[in-house]
Amino acid sequence: MVTAQRVGVLAYPGCFASEVFGVPDLLTMASHVAAAEDPSYEVSILSPRRRVVASGGAVITVSPVRPVDVLVVPGFELSPGLDLDTKLRSLRPEIEAVKSASEAGVAVVSICVGAFLLADAGLLDGRRSTTSWLFAGRLADRRPGTEVLPDELVVTDSGVTTTGAFSAMYDFALGLIREHHGGRVARATARIALVDDARSSQAPYVDADLLPATGREFSQGVKRRLDQNLRERYDLGLLATTFHVSARTLLRRFRGETGKTPLGYLQEARVRRAKHLLETTERTIAGIAAEVGYRDPGTFSAVFARLTGHRPRDYRAMFRRSRVSTGIRDTKWTTP
Repeated sequence: MVTAQRVGVLAYPGCFASEVFGVPDLLTMASHVAAAEDPSYEVSILSPRRRVVASGGAVITVSPVRPVDVLVVPGFELSPGLDLDTKLRSLRPEIEAVKSASEAGVAVVSICVGAFLLADAGLLDGRRSTTSWLFAGRLADRRPGTEVLPDELVVTDSGVTTTGAFSAMYDFALGLIREHHGGRVARATARIALVDDARSSQAPYVDADLLPATGREFSQGVKRRLDQNLRERYDLGLLATTFHVSARTLLRRFRGETGKTPLGYLQEARVRRAKHLLETTERTIAGIAAEVGYRDPGTFSAVFARLTGHRPRDYRAMFRRSRVSTGIRDTKWTTP
């Protein structure tokens, strides 16, 4: 029997209503897909306030803050003219609720720019994080104690999870469903909801013309180039030529902005993609190696093991065992 997981969503003035209800709605779909006899999730909309008006004027019915297993913090409208300091000062009750939840051992999750609430609660200090690619530089400048990974969709570090822009809430929710019910239910839920469960990065969505000057544009451009061409052979000279710099300059600037080499980043991106393929397809190890840019399966296996602690074949076997242990039944989707 799957134990019901208590999921609370923290609503607050000006939050995006869609981000309040998006995760609960996908969890509801997953419960139907799993055809569980007992409730899979107990979802509640919480607030330290008695009344919440979300962005766009939507009034949200809320319950008092209470113990949960997972606390989800939605984002808000971060318009160009918004005074962020004033906005966050007005949300001190919510920030304190986030801090208290984390101190109590609750898994805290932010959606999009909800990460700014987590940052002001001190939850991101010493942790890796992400947020909307558009505001990643602003988060890094505001909270130098966190390593912001602007291309990541979902980052979990020591019990704190942050997600990329808006629809990344579904990437998080699918991960939660996968953890709670297994890969089959997560994949079926994604297909029913028409949600892409194969994404691994925000990079393909980044529009450089919209990015503010953050001092990290160079490395972001290099990352996008690598993410969009995982199958290509790594050629430092060609990569440097693409960005009109010498190889030495590219290495120096990229390491200065990210703390790693372009090859190191590319290996991590390839392994992320390979993990997804191992979990969701029946492709051979050699086929997956080729898909992510490795002609030699042995080299691929060595890199995969170094970054994950498991050989690809063992990783796939572990994932399949986790699916079997959930006891998911083959059932058809039914409406409530």
